[in-house]
Amino acid sequence: MFQSRRTSLIPTLFPVRPLTTVDEMAAHKSFRIKQKLAKKLKQNRSVPQWVRLRTGNTIRYNAKRRHWRRTKLKL
Repeated sequence: MFQSRRTSLIPTLFPVRPLTTVDEMAAHKSFRIKQKLAKKLKQNRSVPQWVRLRTGNTIRYNAKRRHWRRTKLKL
């Protein structure tokens, strides 16, 4: 009885992920994917100080800021 309960808990404790997921990144990227990643890297930065001065501090932060672990790119 204990053995059957133990085997039923294993899939819930250790979920098996498929081998090919969107999270994985290939070592050899195509040029188009590399361009998109470079654009997203340039977009993911804070607002420059001169923009804050020019707008009178109405724009204080980048609302589209992305964290590498929390929000994934849909590539």
